[in-house]
Amino acid sequence: MDSLELIKTFREVAQQGNFSRAATRLNMSKGTVSKYIAELETRFGVRLLNRSTRSVSLTDAGALLLERSTPVLEMVELTQSELQERARQPSGRVRISAPQGMGQGALPDLLGQFMGVYPDVDISLQLTSRPVDLAEEGIDIALRLGPIQDQNLIVRRLVPVKLVLCASPRYWRRYGIPKKPADLAEHVGLTHAAANTGNGTHWRFEEEGRPVDVPIRSRVDSTENAVLVQLALQGFGAIYLPALVVQSHLDNGELQAHLQDYVRKDMWLYAAYLQRRHNSAAVRALLEFLEERVSAQGKRTSSPAR
Repeated sequence: MDSLELIKTFREVAQQGNFSRAATRLNMSKGTVSKYIAELETRFGVRLLNRSTRSVSLTDAGALLLERSTPVLEMVELTQSELQERARQPSGRVRISAPQGMGQGALPDLLGQFMGVYPDVDISLQLTSRPVDLAEEGIDIALRLGPIQDQNLIVRRLVPVKLVLCASPRYWRRYGIPKKPADLAEHVGLTHAAANTGNGTHWRFEEEGRPVDVPIRSRVDSTENAVLVQLALQGFGAIYLPALVVQSHLDNGELQAHLQDYVRKDMWLYAAYLQRRHNSAAVRALLEFLEERVSAQGKRTSSPAR
């Protein structure tokens, strides 16, 4: 039997001064109440109540337990009440992980809109390109680019992710404009570390609806997209990244995109989490908010420049 339940039973007996009245209040049999008190005394190794045929009284040890247990149970009841409230009403802190480049996109605005709707919810945002263990690092929701192969995660598909093969105008003048993915054999790539499969570095494209893995000569690989973008701006290679990471550079002509008819179409932004049940109201609200707002935003977004 749980110790807190035993202590609650003891406190009711002490307050009622009688096993029968305590049993009635607790909706238990008198025998069960007596058994619980005996078990509690056995655990502590000391008598807590003086018993007579008509009433009970506290021993010195019982008086100490009654006094010391009061703030403990008050704290337990307060915590239980707050937890139940968080299950009903979005509040508290939600911990989110997202790819590095999303800090420069629409995510900050989306989180601002969410906090405007739910003023009692706080956010901890971790931006990283490394794999994140949600359980080990205490992450409630991970925004991930996929497909996602991890069978331990529950995922909500939010919006298609448009990829862009791009480089600086200076780079394209030096190496030439590729007409099809195979032409990249003559080019230099700046690649994300995840593109290295152990059998060399590959970028996946699509030709006639079929996936095509193209080997890439990678001059630099990095876990951080920002590093690759900066090197691409300096003309050191081509990059193949989500449009949201490079859109501003495409818009001002610092980078130019090619082969857009061949980029893979199976990339999505997912919200991944561990539990389907018993999530807090804040986590549920954020998942629903992202699904609604990100999906709507994705439908309004135009295709990246060619």
